[in-house]
Amino acid sequence: MAKSTDFRYNTGATRVPWAAVGENYNAHDLMEIIRFLMQGKGKEYDDALVAVWEQVKKLDAISTPPGKLSTGAKVEEAEALCNEYLGTDTSTFVTNATSGFEIAYKYANLEPGDEVIVPAITFVATMAYPLSIGCKLVFADIDPRTANMDPADVERKITPKTKMIVPVHIGGYPVDLDPIMEIARKHDILVLEDAAHAFGATYKGRKIGTIGDFAAFSFHEVKNITSFGEGGIVTTTIPGFGPEMKRARFLGLDFSCPIKDWLYNITAIPGKNHPFVASNYSTTEIQGLGLSLQVRRNEEIIAKRRAAAEYLNRRFAKCDAILPQLMGDDKTKPTFHMYLLRIDPKKAGGDIQVLKRKLTEKGVTNIPHFGPLYRFKVVSDMGYDVDAIAKTCPNCEELFYHRFTHLPLYGLDDDQMKYMADAVLEAIAEMQAGK
Repeated sequence: MAKSTDFRYNTGATRVPWAAVGENYNAHDLMEIIRFLMQGKGKEYDDALVAVWEQVKKLDAISTPPGKLSTGAKVEEAEALCNEYLGTDTSTFVTNATSGFEIAYKYANLEPGDEVIVPAITFVATMAYPLSIGCKLVFADIDPRTANMDPADVERKITPKTKMIVPVHIGGYPVDLDPIMEIARKHDILVLEDAAHAFGATYKGRKIGTIGDFAAFSFHEVKNITSFGEGGIVTTTIPGFGPEMKRARFLGLDFSCPIKDWLYNITAIPGKNHPFVASNYSTTEIQGLGLSLQVRRNEEIIAKRRAAAEYLNRRFAKCDAILPQLMGDDKTKPTFHMYLLRIDPKKAGGDIQVLKRKLTEKGVTNIPHFGPLYRFKVVSDMGYDVDAIAKTCPNCEELFYHRFTHLPLYGLDDDQMKYMADAVLEAIAEMQAGK
């Protein structure tokens, strides 16, 4: 008798199963995956592939394929590891952080005209859902030390229509959350943490992901850890909503009240004020396996990134035109997804745009990826007055156009780190000399 592998088709042990996986991957497919994950060329590489192929054929002859490729035991294992790591019991593995945001936004029952406060600097994913349904985006100015949302400006921009505040932990440095949570509780506003860069960060001794009403982490290929290129974890502190997020991930699937003669039902997900309809954000078993492998070494990865940031701070300490990356303390610990390079334009002899051009000429990657969110054309396309918004975010305008860029921190050897530090110092010396 064949063992049941999928609730949709195998309802018990059977002699005639309906395979949950339509077409299995075979030994040839596996070899292509190995070639992709371990790329190389030359005779030594080719000989090694031949040897691996011989072993894969032997393994193929005695192995059986998995009976589940989506949202099964490996996804559950990844969620359990994230729960243990974060100190929660609500981790839900979804296709990406953006889909995690959508679950939180839908829970808030956002409607056209509702206001959502987002930071002036972040990635477009933060604002995509509320913008798409006709909410009014309100852009909070930033703290010039961190490029994170400024709680004081958030408070100034609260109105009776404000439904959500979305702090973003840029570069993995925690936002000052206590005042934001205090403001939110005072006005009955939900807080969604965009923690895309912040898996493993702590704020005043508490793990990011256990503070706001919701938090979503990204495991996209450029993040500190990944789940084979894409994926996300969403968490919540809303009492009783953790199990509902699992249903919100897959179309509201409900086994508690099956339709007559069916295995299950589809029901709405409870929101803050009324139910909402779920979407499909399911993830694969391969993604779950990939995330589990990397979660286990996340602390080691953060330590290496921190060491790289400390090295750059030491090298830049002799140049008073450079403001050092904040390193946190015993209670507030960043993930060092990127190095925040800030300068004093007067002392540097020019602004950050000059420095960025010089670094590019010297072959040093710098990352002007996070800029004023309101300057994306989609914002003006939706009827916003960009110039008027810019006037409400003076720190953002000053920091982005004159004072900061990001440097890479990971995957560089000692020579590359030294060259990058030398290049920054040399470039500023040239600027100071008027070259």
